[in-house]
Amino acid sequence: MQVLRLQKSIPAIIEEMETEMAISAKMVQELRARTNVGMMDCKRALEEADGVMDKAVELLRKRGIAKAESRAGRQAKEGAIASYIHAGSQLGVLLEINSETDFVARTDEFQTFSKDVAMHIAAAAPLVVNREDVNAEMLEREKNIYRDQALSEGKPEHIVDRIVDGRMEKYYQEVVLMEQAFVKDPDKTIQDLHSDLVAKCGENITIRRFARFVLGEES
Repeated sequence: MQVLRLQKSIPAIIEEMETEMAISAKMVQELRARTNVGMMDCKRALEEADGVMDKAVELLRKRGIAKAESRAGRQAKEGAIASYIHAGSQLGVLLEINSETDFVARTDEFQTFSKDVAMHIAAAAPLVVNREDVNAEMLEREKNIYRDQALSEGKPEHIVDRIVDGRMEKYYQEVVLMEQAFVKDPDKTIQDLHSDLVAKCGENITIRRFARFVLGEES
């Protein structure tokens, strides 16, 4: 009887594994591009939708967090420069965040977001705002390192590319501001915070650039 119960459970286990494997990083990126929603929300929606893209989009729309999609193309030329100076004055951040109107830039929500992101940058030390900003040479170097690591670990050649892709996703989460877990709430990414702010303010808001200064550190 125990063997029979185990055999009956195998198809369910296989189906669950296939569903999990079907949610690739590429699918998450595609859904993010279509909805302007955070990476974790996109991944959860795809899991609930069994990997069906249109169904995942519909789920996000029903939840009201894909509102930013229609605003992403609008120009954002107003905004503010936020700053953060860590205790001891040996670490500081300057951050430019743009909005469509000066009115939104003066709201408490916008100001709080700006201060939180500046503080996060000081703590998490991202290298770029978006993954598209990562230097091509740096990306190639990281890929080569992960490939060499996988081969030295004895991984089969036919799965090395998948391993490299997985490790690159972790690399992006470490160095890309929008994909980093927010230091004050690790369950959310900076992209999640940004999407929430856009939904609240009703405007296109962009993090344009930042500079992180450490006393005595060479640029």
